[in-house]
Amino acid sequence: MPERKEPSYSEAVKRLEEILHRIEEGEVDIDELSGLVAEAAELVALCRRKITAAEVQVREIAEKLEREASPEKAEAPDEPPF
Repeated sequence: MPERKEPSYSEAVKRLEEILHRIEEGEVDIDELSGLVAEAAELVALCRRKITAAEVQVREIAEKLEREASPEKAEAPDEPPF
């Protein structure tokens, strides 16, 4: 069996919206409901992981930019102690 590709954040959100719409409109019978709720829970967890990963990446990039923008003490000329 081929590996199932993990959906992108946008795809996961779209699928969550579809599930929510179907439930709100009463388009789901009771036998299908638990499966959709389980799928929705997995999608929410996936979205949270992607958001956390993005936050970490943004923080790392911002810290790198901050380090690159701050003047380095090593680059400053040595001044005599008196």
